[in-house]
Amino acid sequence: MRTLCSSTLIGEVLLIMFAGLVATRLTDVSGATVWTVSAVAMVLCVLLCGMITRPGAVAVGWGLQIGLIASGFLLPTMFGLGLVFAGLWWCSVHYGRKIDEIKAAREAQSAQPAVVA
Repeated sequence: MRTLCSSTLIGEVLLIMFAGLVATRLTDVSGATVWTVSAVAMVLCVLLCGMITRPGAVAVGWGLQIGLIASGFLLPTMFGLGLVFAGLWWCSVHYGRKIDEIKAAREAQSAQPAVVA
């Protein structure tokens, strides 16, 4: 799960940066506001990458996704970006947990002593 979630967050950082570049040209919002919102979101994504294995990190990730969607009221490009990455975050968490469960079951099975007949 750590790998999937971190990959999603790093992709999110890159797309937020590109969305900031687009938003400075296409919106009436000041460039300072665009880059402040973008910088805060990018820093949170990077920090969350380092904390993904800690308790509550998934909930913080959801908060980040909801925050990006909400920032769409200031920057419309962030609304669509937030929706896309909320879906990717869900996939990363859901399938990451499934992969971790399968991996743990395989490790538990291989750790059992072999029965000699």
